[in-house]
Amino acid sequence: MTEHAHSHGHSHSHAHGVSPDADRRWLRAALILLTAYMAVEVVIGVVAQSLALISDAAHMLTDAVSIVLALIAMRLAARPARGGFTYGLKRAEILSAQANGITLLLLSVWLAYEAVERLISPPKVTGGLVLITALAGIVVNLICTWLLSKANRSSLNVEGAYQHILTDLFGFVATAVAGLVVLTTGFERADAIASLVVVALMLRAGTGLVRESGRIFMEAAPAGIDPDALGDHLAAADEVVEVHDLHIWLITSGQPALSAHILVAPGGDCHKVRRSLQELLSGEYGITHATLQVDHVGEQGAPDELLTLSPQPGPGPEQPAGHCEDAHGPVHRPGPHRH
Repeated sequence: MTEHAHSHGHSHSHAHGVSPDADRRWLRAALILLTAYMAVEVVIGVVAQSLALISDAAHMLTDAVSIVLALIAMRLAARPARGGFTYGLKRAEILSAQANGITLLLLSVWLAYEAVERLISPPKVTGGLVLITALAGIVVNLICTWLLSKANRSSLNVEGAYQHILTDLFGFVATAVAGLVVLTTGFERADAIASLVVVALMLRAGTGLVRESGRIFMEAAPAGIDPDALGDHLAAADEVVEVHDLHIWLITSGQPALSAHILVAPGGDCHKVRRSLQELLSGEYGITHATLQVDHVGEQGAPDELLTLSPQPGPGPEQPAGHCEDAHGPVHRPGPHRH
């Protein structure tokens, strides 16, 4: 009779939560400062007929909204897991980051349209008023950027709000240059050109946020981790015969998770293998939330059978089907092999 030794290991750190008190304090301070300055800038932008100032004010509105979303997402993410939400509401932060990215992209389209119209037919722009307001805006955004830099930017949620404000800072620099050009040369199209510079920055930041949040929603492997290389690393461990059904994803920013089925040589110590693999994942890959199913080879078939996820790719006989026929991903074994 075949010896059975099943090990279903689960290891993770309980320090998954955000630090809401510290981060919220910095975000709230930036929100108050932004909102106050935005109201002033809208009035001045209308008086000076400056699209660059109005576009900056519109961007500041999205800055304020992004911070509000970040604060709400932090509260939701800090709630414990319960009911059908077995991971809690941690991905509320990723929803917030994606919303921030989408608003940047939508706003950039509108501002690009307005800027092109003003390039064709530029209105009268009060350069001095634009310059003074933009310089004040640079100071405000520098303070807000510093405030958000103190928060936990490893969170894509906080990073989304930070990117909003950083883009606005660059926009104010461009607006200040445009105001100086209009004031000294009378070249009024400089205002629209400055708006296009802001548009380019918005597109860059928005695309990055949508792409990164999309990767998390699609449960892609974290950036910097090659699943094939990691699978081969696990398969090279002592007593490991095969690794399959390997999945690596992000629960939310900075919280990678992994699950895999590990086949151990007959007579091997499944529990020892599981512990060593979890130490490897934590120490070398920063993956502390790992669930490993560890079984002996041939436990559910003849002693000489090798249970595999799927037929071995490439030439050669197919391996007997096992209990993971409907699993996903390549098979990893010690030594050179195809994926």
